[in-house]
Amino acid sequence: MELLRTPEAMREWADARRSEGARIGLVPTMGYLHEGHVSLVRIAKERGCGAVAATIFVNPTQFGPGEDYEKYPRDEARDLAMLSAAGTRAVYLPGVKDMYPDGHQTHVEVTGVSKGLCGAARPGHFRGVATVVAKLFLAAKPHVAVFGEKDCQQLAVIRAMTRDLDFGIEIVGAPIVREEDGLAMSSRNAYLKGDDRVAARCLSRGLNRAKALFDGGERDAGVLVAAAREEIVREPLAKLDYAEGRAPETLSPVSGRVDAITILVAAKVGPARLIDNITIRK
Repeated sequence: MELLRTPEAMREWADARRSEGARIGLVPTMGYLHEGHVSLVRIAKERGCGAVAATIFVNPTQFGPGEDYEKYPRDEARDLAMLSAAGTRAVYLPGVKDMYPDGHQTHVEVTGVSKGLCGAARPGHFRGVATVVAKLFLAAKPHVAVFGEKDCQQLAVIRAMTRDLDFGIEIVGAPIVREEDGLAMSSRNAYLKGDDRVAARCLSRGLNRAKALFDGGERDAGVLVAAAREEIVREPLAKLDYAEGRAPETLSPVSGRVDAITILVAAKVGPARLIDNITIRK
């Protein structure tokens, strides 16, 4: 497994793999990996990518003032061991100055789908995401890039950017990987201790309650979203940010009778801001 620290090294590796006729898969991460990240590597391989590269970069431009950029968990040695065991061919680990050299003044902003939800709670977040992912795409030159569906709005932003800027990259959404008790795997779960860890189950519990109603015949979007919201509001250690119903393909708001809906939730539990979602269809 090759370790690449600069954009130039990443581009050279990508050019060499393409010259060999290899199909490149890219798995962008911010590190502190878990089984959900490892599943992305597997999915890239299943998509026919013989050369899978992962990236590890805690991107400062997607964190707002007072957020957890400095505290974000990091463990490079552990991450590299996990990626090596998964069969990753290369890992790109640029520094902040490599990604944003002095004088950097160009950003990528996706309007529309970045509005509301986490975009409302974290102004500038998706501009930072779109910019860094565009730079990773340009360095790694992948045929396929895999992102987790837990970050549902982020995935929609990246799909829109990839389409609108003609990157020609296949964007693959990977199913959410969960702990045994239903909590969606997240690097920020490391912040959860004791009662907070137990309380965090309220997000998935609310989504499962909405799914049970839908499976039982309920089709009113407002009733379904309210069911998810109530489970979170009832948890004294959780502070609800949002619970909303959106159209699965476009993330546009929905109301009234629905035959398909994505319910997205976000809440603060202890020091961790958690997000989760579920898509329900007939």
